[in-house]
Amino acid sequence: MEKYKVTFYPENKTIEIGKSKTLLSAAISLGININSGCAGDGVCGRCKVIIKKGQVATLATGRISQEEKKQGLYLACLTTALSDVEVEIPEQSRLDFTKITDEEAFSSRLRGVYTKAESIEKSEPIINEDIFIHSPLATKVYLELPQPTQEDKISDLERLYREIRKIKNIEILQTGLANIRHLGNFLRSADFKITATLGNRNDTTEIVLIEPADTSKNNFGVAFDIGTTTISGQLVDLNTKKVLGTKATFNQQATFGADIITRIIYAQKEEGLERLHHAVIDGMNDMIQELIKENNIDLNNVTCCVCAGNTTMIHLLLRVDPTYIRRDPYVPTANFVPVIRAQEAGIKINPRGLLGCVPGISSYVGGDITSGVLACGMDDEKDLCLLIDVGTNGEIVLGNNEWMISTAASAGPAFEGSGVSCGLRATRGAIQKIKIDKKTFKAELKTIGDAPAKGICGSGYIDLLSEMLKAGVMDKNGKIEDIRNELIREGEFGKEFIIYESGENNKSKIYINEVDIDNLKRAKGAIYSAAACLLRHMGLGFEDVKKIFIAGGFGNYLDIESAITIGLLPDIERSRFKFVGNSSLIGAREVILSSDAIHKTENLAKKITCFELSSDQKYMDEYMAALFFPHTDITKFKNIKL
Repeated sequence: MEKYKVTFYPENKTIEIGKSKTLLSAAISLGININSGCAGDGVCGRCKVIIKKGQVATLATGRISQEEKKQGLYLACLTTALSDVEVEIPEQSRLDFTKITDEEAFSSRLRGVYTKAESIEKSEPIINEDIFIHSPLATKVYLELPQPTQEDKISDLERLYREIRKIKNIEILQTGLANIRHLGNFLRSADFKITATLGNRNDTTEIVLIEPADTSKNNFGVAFDIGTTTISGQLVDLNTKKVLGTKATFNQQATFGADIITRIIYAQKEEGLERLHHAVIDGMNDMIQELIKENNIDLNNVTCCVCAGNTTMIHLLLRVDPTYIRRDPYVPTANFVPVIRAQEAGIKINPRGLLGCVPGISSYVGGDITSGVLACGMDDEKDLCLLIDVGTNGEIVLGNNEWMISTAASAGPAFEGSGVSCGLRATRGAIQKIKIDKKTFKAELKTIGDAPAKGICGSGYIDLLSEMLKAGVMDKNGKIEDIRNELIREGEFGKEFIIYESGENNKSKIYINEVDIDNLKRAKGAIYSAAACLLRHMGLGFEDVKKIFIAGGFGNYLDIESAITIGLLPDIERSRFKFVGNSSLIGAREVILSSDAIHKTENLAKKITCFELSSDQKYMDEYMAALFFPHTDITKFKNIKL
């Protein structure tokens, strides 16, 4: 088959491809990350590239405007080479996988304990010791074994077991053949002075590792939250419970699709599952390397890690086929995954180190929500509570210490920067706060890192919609008003409202159009209506809820008043809302530090029932009513004055 050379700039990387391979596939093969929220279906229109030289064929123009066609722009996912080709990837088509360094990304208040970046840097304890007994997933114990004599001739293995049981009340104790094979020579070469690493493995205790001398002070673990958009991790001293470092990076699976359904479909392609698996594992391993380097820690002393994530993310992490998560009756391969060797999943810590995954509840309510419920302490609350995790999927849990029920709404990735014209994840340069002057309509902006504006992230869009409503730029149906103002223009896809312009002749602009507003309206409507349906199903209303925990990537930037104004959150007393930040990561950290927390997540995952919105005949009515700003029934938002 005839092949052509394709060179991508500015990377200056070249690959040979056949006629059937798209430019997007070629870029993925070279490790070049092009924004492709629909995983190559030609729907999202975000993988635009410029053909600098050579001949190409395109299956369709897709979402390419007439102006863009004149500039030589094509959709990489629908374009193939007919000759040697040189391709330029413009900045707006790139996925930015730079590390997240915003100090407020992990700020939260849970169980009366502040967990701010400042305390993390100082390695202060961040978990209330009264909640869970300190018993990490992996524990190191130093032992000085009595040497064998004529009077004490038990085997080396039994001798080891006996000494461990003198200091630990362990009923079931075991170890692997690899340890047994070397035990005799090892004990004698170490003069019977050793350190044993004990791992909690599914209601048994395993001697995971045996080392010479006393290394018990060097025992570390890593807790992870594996989100659809972001992967977050913390290095923890398992002896002192101190967090030694925190990292976050964007999930490189975004190259293969912005949402979990798109990724499940991609996993069914040839090598699709393998690529998705490595995309998440590589990010995690890079994070581990950075954390141990910054803290001068030997990788062999990282003995375990715990991961919390939605059901699809855990399947992809473990290289388990997620196909049946999206097929009726929507059954995952596993919600409860036993503790395994981390190296089985490709996680690079001590070769015999352990990996635990927080158990999930259902196909679309995963371990990240179990972890979040644990972190919020909902199961200990007498009052009725609601946990809303705002992300690509809007997961919701309702209940208290007597009962809990959950559901999931397909909100889509609009609030995470995908599917909207100028959307950007919460990275440097993303507009996170917006105020609009009611007279001039000019926007006052605040960006992450105070960097030049590059796009708008979720909290910014919530502010923007609220401000447009209050300023009269947009009506309650989401249509941009026909006002004579230079900031309101007719664009390729309807009216546009210009937020920011820069560059020569204002060539670079950040804006929102009516198609974007429609996507955001559907996302907010899905989350609000799901919560409303869940409450109605239980014969309750928002007024009955005493605490609403808001979790997710918004951190401290989400403005509650703006969220209520657009109808994302209910119009109730503002004091009832509690920001909890990355509750999934906080819960994972509790799990790595306590077997009690491990058992509690297992009980929670069994206790929390799941309500399928598709089984509710009135859900669609609720959803359609929520496709309005703030809502079709304005009596539900009496405190909002527009």
